[in-house]
Amino acid sequence: MNMARHECDVLVVGSGASGMSAAITAAARGLDVLVVEKEPLFGGTTARSGGWLWIPGTRLATEQGLREPEGAARTYLQHEAATHFDPERVDAFLRHGPEAIDFFTRETCVQFDMPAVFPDYHAEAPGGQPGGRSMVTRSFDGRELGPQIRQLAPPLPELTLFGMMLGSGKEIWHFMRVFKSLESFVYVCRRLTRHALDVLVHGRGMTLTNGNALAGRLAKAAMDRHIPLWLSSPARELVREGGAVVGAIVDHEGRRTEVRTRVGVVLACGGFPHDIERRRALFPHAPTGREHHTPSPEGNTGDGLRLAESVGGEVDTTIPHAAAWVPISVTLRPDGSRGVMPHFIDRAKPGVIAVTPQGRRFTNEGNSYHDFVQDMVKHCRHGSQVFAWLLCDHRTLRTYGLGCVPPFPMPIGRHLRTGYLRRGHTLEELAHAIGVEPATLRATVDRFNEHARRGEDPDFGKGSRAYNRYQGDAQHRPNPCVAPLENGPYYAIRLLIGDIGTFAGLRTDARTRVLDAQRRPIPGLYAVGNDAASIMGGNYPGAGITLGPALTFGYIAGCELAEAATRTQAVRAAA
Repeated sequence: MNMARHECDVLVVGSGASGMSAAITAAARGLDVLVVEKEPLFGGTTARSGGWLWIPGTRLATEQGLREPEGAARTYLQHEAATHFDPERVDAFLRHGPEAIDFFTRETCVQFDMPAVFPDYHAEAPGGQPGGRSMVTRSFDGRELGPQIRQLAPPLPELTLFGMMLGSGKEIWHFMRVFKSLESFVYVCRRLTRHALDVLVHGRGMTLTNGNALAGRLAKAAMDRHIPLWLSSPARELVREGGAVVGAIVDHEGRRTEVRTRVGVVLACGGFPHDIERRRALFPHAPTGREHHTPSPEGNTGDGLRLAESVGGEVDTTIPHAAAWVPISVTLRPDGSRGVMPHFIDRAKPGVIAVTPQGRRFTNEGNSYHDFVQDMVKHCRHGSQVFAWLLCDHRTLRTYGLGCVPPFPMPIGRHLRTGYLRRGHTLEELAHAIGVEPATLRATVDRFNEHARRGEDPDFGKGSRAYNRYQGDAQHRPNPCVAPLENGPYYAIRLLIGDIGTFAGLRTDARTRVLDAQRRPIPGLYAVGNDAASIMGGNYPGAGITLGPALTFGYIAGCELAEAATRTQAVRAAA
């Protein structure tokens, strides 16, 4: 079979936030860019994400009067990354992050909103802040994408209501208060009506929020700059000449195509959450690689890492935590398929506790998902498995919901029938349902309740941290995260370990160039997003610490590629 050929300045492999950021930035600087995506839909993990970005020092913060002390962000990241602090890359992120936000918000349709308060996950640590660093993508009208809306990857079904994406913050607040406030009731009715009309006319909701809004906005920005996007087009191998990467072999429209690049190739394939062998090697809780569950797209199988390794790139396997951990539950969807539900918020609500397989509490349930899983690994091993139980009583379940189980007035029967939600009319009955010694569970809940009635948690300090309180219920007093479990029946959901992206990635420099084993840049090869080793050192400092660096280092890569093209042109002109 004859191989087709395509030429461009830059080839970007992957259509998530980091890849699209690199493509748009490079195109804005006059380069001819092609984006290829192995899946039939674009958006990658970004489309399923919360759409939050963590970038300190932006104009969005200062416009709200949110100014932080000089050097606080660097101090915080140095504390969080500890032994894996990379000063050059961190400094590049802090310097160029605000530039990236200015570029996208002023020159493209990509827009963000900065809440006045969203604490860092460890706001009490040196350099931590109560707000001004995490921003969320502004909702987007999917109709602006035209026919391409059908090619946008959908949000995670477990994080939707009737297939409708709920915007973070105020919108969720209205839905939680739908029968407590006339204003919220009217808001929810209008939102549901608009969604129903969209589905009737367009086949899906058109009010894109969170990560779907970010993926949609980036796609529109790319369309506005006429950047071609090849779907169902996996990159199979890199092309090298004279030690430099000069393109890639791509499967496109049923044939092999050699894409030749005049400047460089950017790897943005989303890391390796579905690479069983790499999970086996790097995830301590998954000795076979299969004891792990991820809501990431199934196409994220480590392609970018393997492509770079084939030309001398090296994966940093020394990061203390190879992924951004999140507790998940596995649910059975109405169509019979299995879904993975990440537990981001419910753990912090008043009246919710987590227990080990033996029925004992083991951590502050309101801590970040990444921290929570670390405590699961320490305390919740049962034979070859690591799991915990998330518990609440009837009042709490119907007020806040739990995992995939929605609050009142939505029915819960299907989740009881599938076994996703376990129920007991008494604590002892629930203990039998989840395989825990009844006396132990009773003692655990009695001790918690004794202090919870006063809003206290002397054992683990639930509600003692700013992030705990932010995710709790501000209207519940005196502690927004603590209430007793005393109104049966009682409920439990089994928690397992998952991730929302991988941290272990290719070694790169501050200019996003992929490094070989001798820490030398591989000419023509760049990596961004989860294909590059995280600058967070295996920690999770705040909301959006994957997408913030993804957008920023994509922007850095686009600028670097433009500068490389200018240098090449100068050399040719001189010759």
